[in-house]
Amino acid sequence: MAAAGRAANLSLRLHHPPPPLLPPLPSAAAAACCLSTPMPSAPRGRLFWRLGRKKPPPPPPPLCRSIGPISSSLTERAQQQQQQQQEEISFTDPEAALIEALLGIQGRGRAASPQQLQEVERAVQTLETLKGVPDPTSSSLIEGCWQLIFTTRPGTASPIQRTFVGVDFFKIFQEVYLRTDDPRVSNIVMFSDAIGELKVEAAATVEDGKRILFRFDRAAFSFKFLPFKVPYPVPFRLLGDEAKGWLDTTYLSHTGNMRISRGNKGTTFVLQKKTEPRQRLLSAISSGTGVEEVIDELIALNKKEIEGGHLGTLEGEWQLLWASQSEDESWSSIAANGLKGLQIIKEDGKLENVVIPVLGLTVRASGTLIKGSDRNTYSVTMNEGSAQLGALKLPLNAEKKFDMEIVYIDNKIRVTRGDMGTLVHLRIDTKN
Repeated sequence: MAAAGRAANLSLRLHHPPPPLLPPLPSAAAAACCLSTPMPSAPRGRLFWRLGRKKPPPPPPPLCRSIGPISSSLTERAQQQQQQQQEEISFTDPEAALIEALLGIQGRGRAASPQQLQEVERAVQTLETLKGVPDPTSSSLIEGCWQLIFTTRPGTASPIQRTFVGVDFFKIFQEVYLRTDDPRVSNIVMFSDAIGELKVEAAATVEDGKRILFRFDRAAFSFKFLPFKVPYPVPFRLLGDEAKGWLDTTYLSHTGNMRISRGNKGTTFVLQKKTEPRQRLLSAISSGTGVEEVIDELIALNKKEIEGGHLGTLEGEWQLLWASQSEDESWSSIAANGLKGLQIIKEDGKLENVVIPVLGLTVRASGTLIKGSDRNTYSVTMNEGSAQLGALKLPLNAEKKFDMEIVYIDNKIRVTRGDMGTLVHLRIDTKN
């Protein structure tokens, strides 16, 4: 088994190349993600998890603090965040429903299907009806570091949304600090632990119980490999009203962990201060780092359910997201081993793996899934294979036998371990 894991694209049909190591040149980038930011060239424009304990407001949490010559490394900040996320936080049922709807959506909304968008909008509207914390801008719960989980219109809003928000490899954060001598809302694009971040700051004013007025006034890149910050070349002072906007908070959870906001350009944002393990697993898969560690955490948090055999159903269609084993095999072997593509499991135990190596060519391997003596183990026997190109269908040798253990499963995520290494699947049918 190869040591290195690989990340499979969450999209079912398209494969996006990995993002560049450095962000695009200033002409292609922009200054903010959760607030609409102008550019000179385009001036117009109850579910429980053991997560982090809430930090006090200022100073900013370590994860979102800008990288300076004397600041802690991104690795240290990530370790501090991981330590915070060992404790407990809760979501109400409507909040959990929104998280469930968001799981598996690629590009923070860019690759969402119409059905996924409808599910998210219904969950958002439910929470907005409940209202959450009254007058959220007056509450200390709004302050802190928020991670952007989802946004509508990521391809038509501010340039930074078009450039960065749709790339899962990058993490997007927003800092909100209103109870200081210099109230600010800042947006941060974290490129990677090895590269650094872009931070764009706006002077903020509270207009009423839900609206924050902002004006962008400074921005800079902080690269890990440079001892100084690189100014972001946007002349905010020359942009006049184009550098201004507003942000309404339409829902703030009573735990201060989830927030829904709507901007002056009609964009909806879903943000969280802390994410639950499944969200962190998908994030780790997107970045290609720490996947096994998050899987171990997910298993540990659900140990009782797993040992008790209280597992969700296997029946359905599953998209492979990640495999710890490499793909240095023939396409027939990859299909037989389920190391790529789609897996369809039927109620009678029939199993089919489907791989599309290139457009128009489909490789299939079919077999059976038999429950083992242990309640969480299964024996898999693959016995037939085929390659189809248009009307031409050729048989393939796809015979294979192996065992697998289900170490985690719910309505959305499935994690198995066995002869084929560790596999993470995302359910793509609508079965509940």
